[in-house]
Amino acid sequence: MSEGVFEEAAFEAVPRWRLLLGRLLRNPSAVAGGAVLLALILLAAFAPVIAPYDPFKISPAQRLMPPGALHWLGTDEVGRDLLSRIIYGTRYFLLICAVTASISASIGTVLGLVAGAGSGVTDGVIMRMIDILLAFPYILMVLVVVAILGPSLWTGMAAVGIAGIPGYARLVRSTVLTVKAEDYVVSVRALGASEAEILFRTVLPNVLSPLIVYLSFATPLAALLASALSFAGLGTQPPAPEWGAMLVNSRTYLFSAWWAVAAPGTALFISIFGMNILGNGLRDVLDPRS
Repeated sequence: MSEGVFEEAAFEAVPRWRLLLGRLLRNPSAVAGGAVLLALILLAAFAPVIAPYDPFKISPAQRLMPPGALHWLGTDEVGRDLLSRIIYGTRYFLLICAVTASISASIGTVLGLVAGAGSGVTDGVIMRMIDILLAFPYILMVLVVVAILGPSLWTGMAAVGIAGIPGYARLVRSTVLTVKAEDYVVSVRALGASEAEILFRTVLPNVLSPLIVYLSFATPLAALLASALSFAGLGTQPPAPEWGAMLVNSRTYLFSAWWAVAAPGTALFISIFGMNILGNGLRDVLDPRS
């Protein structure tokens, strides 16, 4: 047996997840974005240990103190430590990302699978429903849902999650239609596999790669929109240390106490930028067209 055959056999023996992990670790965007995401998770998990002060404790005598040895990022308009509030704010950021992505991806994936794998009538009904949702501007749909349910963190996340369903549904449907026409799917059907087995064992695994890539890009945008709702007073309500709510509370001090605006704004920028470049790395590794 030639050396090339040995190398090919060794390559095939390596589990796929190890190959993908190795490619991710060699991708600078994936490494940098993964480091940001890991830092956010660690901050959220150990916030009570890391935060130097109680994020809700009000100290009027120390209001709007500039960054210094006592308060590294300064204090806000009521004397709360900004560093502590930024650290605890990672919990809200990750919660928003998880909940909005779960709502959008779960419902959108199911609708896309049913539309792509179902009959023409089923496909037509589901896609007309998706078209109705797409007829409304993204932000308008979110505002309508929040106006109906009332402003709060959970209604804001639900609104953003519902508004993101059409994107996932259309992506999954188009991918399913493409995969269904492949020769290996036709072969599995010819061997007697049921439509359910074909859908979940053959089609769905091939849908996951583009779905993960889309998820990595859509999730930080959803978090940004949820923060925008908080900035408009329709999302997280004070005194929760959510970065969007912190921005709206400190916006009047932009020129007199810039640190009160810069701290949550910088945290939001770094987090979303990190998740976006992580999405770039995932796209390079998982997207078959790359």
